[in-house]
Amino acid sequence: MNMGKSVIDFNEKKGFICDMDGVIYHGNQILPGVPEFIQWLHDEKKEYLFLTNNSGYTPRELNQKLARMGLDVPEEHFYTSALATAAFLKEQAAGCSAFVIGEAGLLNALYDVGITMNDVNPDYVVVGEGRSYSLDTLTKATNLVLKGAKLIGANSDVSGPIENGIAPACRALIAPIEMATGTQAYFCGKPNPLMMRTGLNMLGCHSAEAVMVGDRMDTDVISGMESGMSTVLVLSGCSTKDTLKTYAYLPTMVLNGVGDIASIAKAKEK
Repeated sequence: MNMGKSVIDFNEKKGFICDMDGVIYHGNQILPGVPEFIQWLHDEKKEYLFLTNNSGYTPRELNQKLARMGLDVPEEHFYTSALATAAFLKEQAAGCSAFVIGEAGLLNALYDVGITMNDVNPDYVVVGEGRSYSLDTLTKATNLVLKGAKLIGANSDVSGPIENGIAPACRALIAPIEMATGTQAYFCGKPNPLMMRTGLNMLGCHSAEAVMVGDRMDTDVISGMESGMSTVLVLSGCSTKDTLKTYAYLPTMVLNGVGDIASIAKAKEK
């Protein structure tokens, strides 16, 4: 099933960048065809990276999350918006300090590049998703931004799927600070092309040799397209055929799930 622009020769491509939630799993359930897809990546010696805008998990936690579902994916195959945020801050202001609202994934990524925690006069206020979010931390963050700290968001997702609906995500959580201070945040995760370029560098691939696979038009497909990659929209997550009608651009291909990539590639080889 393809309502995209054209057909991709998956055997010719060297690298694959895949979103996780809605593509690889939903909650704690592996999606159909995923084990076959990962096996195909290994068998064909493809470079691959699992990319997530969720800043809460470390690569080791993601490795263990997939292991609990029966998938063996080494840590170096994960890249998160927390790592993208850390890379951006290290490039902008090495050795800076930050007041952080977020989980272990974000804190660890910042510590690993030499950024220290500071709730008195930090260079940056950094916001990701997390349980440390409260009116107290919001008030603290607001006043630190008013004193001159620069405001950074790990990603620009407004919401994310949970078992019984949606949860507000980073863009929604940072909005009160933006409104109270009149300051615009800068977001480091998808669809920021910096995150995609870093991903391509990690794969050692040129954009023309790579495919972006995701379930969202507004983060996955647009970031792949604007970085020069072929794009696959999978309908295993939050998009349907009708979703396509609301955007002015199309993915290269539309598939039901990542298992279709392996099936199409194997069929073509025969």
